[in-house]
Parts: sequence; structure tokens; C-alpha cells
Amino acid sequence: MSTTPPASAAGAPAAAGAAANAVRPSVIQLAIKEKAALYAAYIPLFTEGGVFIPSARDYKLGDDVYVLLSLPDDTQRYPVAGKVAWVTPARASGNRTQGVGVRFPKDEKSRLLKIKIEEILGAHLASDRPTQTI
Repeated sequence: MSTTPPASAAGAPAAAGAAANAVRPSVIQLAIKEKAALYAAYIPLFTEGGVFIPSARDYKLGDDVYVLLSLPDDTQRYPVAGKVAWVTPARASGNRTQGVGVRFPKDEKSRLLKIKIEEILGAHLASDRPTQTI
């Protein structure tokens, strides 16, 4: 007599377990208090905008991250469901800070956030000062 369960029973627990082990996005609170720090973190090269987040945590390209972003002189926190678009590893060349570049999603909230950030930065966007970004 066989002790192997029927195929349908064997597949059910595995599928349920896979759903239970789904990875939730990281939640990161990033409070940028000064215009210079915003300039260093903002990524205007991404069409939708983005931000560099210093982090020692290991991320992979495409990881989902949920960012609660605070901007200088603004009490509001802006929620952004972004994706990791690049990773600066530990001990990167040029003494670059370890962390991730998060691309904002293509939605109306992100479009408005990008406009707000660029209004805050104004003429600083054209600066050639080094940043934490690409």
C-alpha cells in the first residue's frame, strides 16, 4: 500500500505555504530636514523621480519598498510605494554611502511629489555639486 498522498493534496499545502511566505515590502521612514540633504538624495534622472536612501540592509534590484518621506519645512509625510532601481554596496568606490536608489511609481501622487521636490530645490537642480545618486 502506498503512503503517498494524492497529487491534489500534496500540492495544496505547498501553494498555501508559498502565499504565507510572500515577502512584504520594507517600510522605510526618511526624514530629510535640509535642502542640501534633499539635493544629495533626489534622483531627477528617473522619469517619475526617486530618492537615495542610506541603508545597511541588503536589497536587490526590483525589491518593493514603501517609503514614508518627509521634506524640509513640511510636516506632511509622503507615502511612496517604490522599487529599488540601484544598489550602492558597502565599501563602494569613491567613499559612496551604502544604500539604495528607489524609483517612484508612475502615478499621480508621485508626479505631484516630484513637482514639490523640484520646487523646493529650484535652481539647485542645475548644480554640479556631487550627490549620493547617479
